[in-house]
Amino acid sequence: MKQFKMSEAQHALLLNASKPTPVMFLPGGKSMFRSQQQNSNDAWRKLGADMGFDWNTVKARSQGERYFMAEPLLVCQGHAGEETNKE
Repeated sequence: MKQFKMSEAQHALLLNASKPTPVMFLPGGKSMFRSQQQNSNDAWRKLGADMGFDWNTVKARSQGERYFMAEPLLVCQGHAGEETNKE
């Protein structure tokens, strides 16, 4: 596990993604809107890709809301010498 610190802008995006969403269903029980949990997961996935950590391993830290622990993504060399992320 490695400690990460997100920027204030990244923190604001996560908070915005965590806001409640409308709950309305289509015939057959399918939701018309993405859930609050789906939006939050998407925001963590994007942050993980941007900062180089596995979004599904995040653990809170007591240092403040912008600090967290997560497993860093492994980086290996691709065929053309390019760096590629590997989980």
